[in-house]
Amino acid sequence: MSNDINQPPEIITGSIVTMHFSLSLTDGSEAISTFGEEPAHFQMGDGTLMPTLEMVIFGLKQGDKHERILNELESFGPRDSKLVSELPLSDFPDDLQPEPGQIISFSADDGAEAPGEIQSVEDGIVTVDFNHPLAGRDVIFKVEILEVQNGGAM
Repeated sequence: MSNDINQPPEIITGSIVTMHFSLSLTDGSEAISTFGEEPAHFQMGDGTLMPTLEMVIFGLKQGDKHERILNELESFGPRDSKLVSELPLSDFPDDLQPEPGQIISFSADDGAEAPGEIQSVEDGIVTVDFNHPLAGRDVIFKVEILEVQNGGAM
């Protein structure tokens, strides 16, 4: 870390960061982006970003732009077959007709909401995938650091 007071501060643990970012698949399709929208504003270490994404921006300064391809282990992990469930169609409300590709919010046993993607509906059985949509995929993490503040809380 530089001690020159004329240099912009580096992102360190506890920094308050304002940035634009995007996550895209390697085929170019964008999963999420703040570019052209409100920028993300958070404190390093507060859980807003996954630790691997924080490590990518650690040490960057205001004005820096950076892009990195993250493999599935660095991003959202491998797909887990245990997170694919088969549920009877009768478990779904009568006014809801699940269709492949549809994302539905389910209530977990602890009351938390868990999104699941409908994979198939066959013979009264609905196959639901609860993996993160980017699990098992390499992603491109692109950032533009707009502001870094050190030494204070949000």
